[in-house]
Amino acid sequence: MPLSSDARPALWRLARLDFDPVRQRRVLLYPEGAMLLNDPGAAILELCDGRRTLVEIVAELGARYGGADLLVDVTQFLDALELREMVHDAR
Repeated sequence: MPLSSDARPALWRLARLDFDPVRQRRVLLYPEGAMLLNDPGAAILELCDGRRTLVEIVAELGARYGGADLLVDVTQFLDALELREMVHDAR
């Protein structure tokens, strides 16, 4: 189910962000494997603390990236991770 604008995304309790020194990239680690992240993906997940709403995350990223409207991109990214059960709504 897609995240709503008032959702408070958080990482799955067994997933964590880390840095892969070999690839020099951020990575999302979970028991079954790892997912390499680009810079925007890592920035999104760093803000998924279960306290910020989806709208607040988008606003923070917009401020970082020059006021870009990122709602659709951020929502699609998090919805894809929710389908894989890497992200959930902490409400």
